[in-house]
Amino acid sequence: MRKFIPLLFLIILSVVILIYKQSAQNPKTSLIPNTQNSKTQEQLNPLMIEALRQRSYPGSDLKIEETLSPGSNYKRYIASYLSDGLKIYGLLTVPNAASSIHKVPAIIFNHGYIPPTEYRTTERYVAYQDGFARNGYVTFKSDYRGNGSSEGKSEGAYFSPAYTIDVLNALSSIKKLPYVNPNELGMWGHSMGGNITLRTLVISKDIKAVVIWAGVVGTYDDLINRWHPNRYTPQGDANIREHITSIRQNLIDKYGTPEKNHPFWDAIDPYNFLSSVIAPVELHQGTSDEDVPPLFPEHLKTALQKNGKTVEYYTYPGADHNFSSPAFELAMQRSIAFFDKYIK
Repeated sequence: MRKFIPLLFLIILSVVILIYKQSAQNPKTSLIPNTQNSKTQEQLNPLMIEALRQRSYPGSDLKIEETLSPGSNYKRYIASYLSDGLKIYGLLTVPNAASSIHKVPAIIFNHGYIPPTEYRTTERYVAYQDGFARNGYVTFKSDYRGNGSSEGKSEGAYFSPAYTIDVLNALSSIKKLPYVNPNELGMWGHSMGGNITLRTLVISKDIKAVVIWAGVVGTYDDLINRWHPNRYTPQGDANIREHITSIRQNLIDKYGTPEKNHPFWDAIDPYNFLSSVIAPVELHQGTSDEDVPPLFPEHLKTALQKNGKTVEYYTYPGADHNFSSPAFELAMQRSIAFFDKYIK
């Protein structure tokens, strides 16, 4: 019996070590714990922040689908990963100096709305990613489900959790790359991608810094009552437009408007969870933006400040939604400096 006890201890110790090694090799997105009373997943609308925090986002190994022409000092690939069992494509850039010995920081790119059937992985946002890639960052721009060649149905970002789920799984997938430092992760978002970034910010604690350009970052009251109505009608394929619009209308039909049902809309609005934010935030906004009003980032800046968070806000006189030159160069310089300060 005395000989058996040490043997049993060694077996248990071996199992514990094995589990630890598997966990280290397959990191998942670290979620901000719920501060409210937890409810079962069945009781929560999937768009609620609490429901999103209760989910898991395992991601997958990134699979290189195609090698593209390289940048000045970095490699470019079309890569894929899994989100909710769907194959999602994205554009991956990797600094030439990155290796398992020399791990580098990474930035998740969240692009704005482009008609899903017109979207192409290698088109648009090329200069945006290039700016960070040339400065030593791995970057990954997820296409989101239903966009381009990615599987699944296009859902939009404001009234469905689908794209946020895809981004959180992309975050987990990036952490698995052997040349990425999992403790040096940032997130960048533009327009609709800014909304996804804000939502992700109150769910994951892995993100160390956030930069948002012309983000749709108003409260739900802002989005419904202070945004031009045609912003709800996506461009592109009629079937996709109808589907995305119906998601919003079904939500209002079921729960009512923010004025009539504060508890529901409060539960899905990231603004009510800003106290849990741990990453500093930088906001950029053009004063001649016809798609996103400066009111949105101004509201977010004020809300973050009230919660004691680190936030920087820059406006660009005359700049449009896409930060045409010279605003682009200045916004890029400030964004790189911000990530360098808080991530590197």
